[in-house]
Amino acid sequence: MLNKKLLAILLGSFIISIGINNFFVPFHILDGGMIGLGLILHYEYGINVGVAILLLSIPIYAGAWIWYRTFFYNSIVGFVVSAIFIDLFQWLTLSPNNLSPLIASIVGGVLLGIGVGVMFLYDISTGGLDLLAQMIADLLKTNVGIFIFIIDLLVVIAGISVITYDELVLSAIAVAATGVTTTAIVMGKDL
Repeated sequence: MLNKKLLAILLGSFIISIGINNFFVPFHILDGGMIGLGLILHYEYGINVGVAILLLSIPIYAGAWIWYRTFFYNSIVGFVVSAIFIDLFQWLTLSPNNLSPLIASIVGGVLLGIGVGVMFLYDISTGGLDLLAQMIADLLKTNVGIFIFIIDLLVVIAGISVITYDELVLSAIAVAATGVTTTAIVMGKDL
């Protein structure tokens, strides 16, 4: 089982990094959650997305350590690896510049949903606000994808100062694609 978890972390994190670096950043699209907050800091101040994610997640991990230690243990590695992979694989570009921004938002969102969903199949989180969503979903016995979608939309709205209206719409589409894909993967586990 450990090998499957490690593979899920590595594969999920790599897919997430491809979605962020190749489809979101070139088109100035936001994601939700901690990645979205990291993108906001990247667009506004040039901070590496992975570094921003690591720093912003410290308070949530402190809370998880105190109240949800199981989630802490199940997500710390996924969180750190995904943040590192986002910065590590910045150089790996698929040259999506010939894509329309709409297609980029959908493809990027689906890739993020796949990466997050693969990790959730093994009770691994990318941390940050996804960890918060996972804790809420566990408390309320609800699908985690629903809470990720809600939190992600709130983060996108918070980023309105760094993106245009068109980018806001594209970001909302990307968040919807991520939420639907994550939900489909997690629900598919129960079939």
